Amino acid sequence: QEQLVESGGGLVQAGGSLRLSCAASGSICRINTMGWYRQAPGKQRELVARITGGGSTVYADSVKGRFTISRDNAKKTVYLQMNSLKPEDTAVYYCNNVGPVYSWGQGTQVTVSS
Repeated sequence: QEQLVESGGGLVQAGGSLRLSCAASGSICRINTMGWYRQAPGKQRELVARITGGGSTVYADSVKGRFTISRDNAKKTVYLQMNSLKPEDTAVYYCNNVGPVYSWGQGTQVTVSS
């Protein structure tokens, strides 16, 4: 059974940085395209960054130049380095497959104060 466990969130001031981690287990394999999603209060979940098994990346315009997604296939872990954080980045962040999604993890809360 696939499992995704996100960690690394917290409270940070605007302009600060956080690094999120997502540990995957089960049948999630190294060639999966994985993504970081976020859901702010009252808004739909959105995909903000994705990475292929080979390391190609795509970012939403709202985070381009500030966020960096990476992965360690040996550890089945996906990371999201978030710099120059803004209050509008406040959300619960999740990782999952891009395409057919697996069961969602609990996510990790990121709160950016102004």
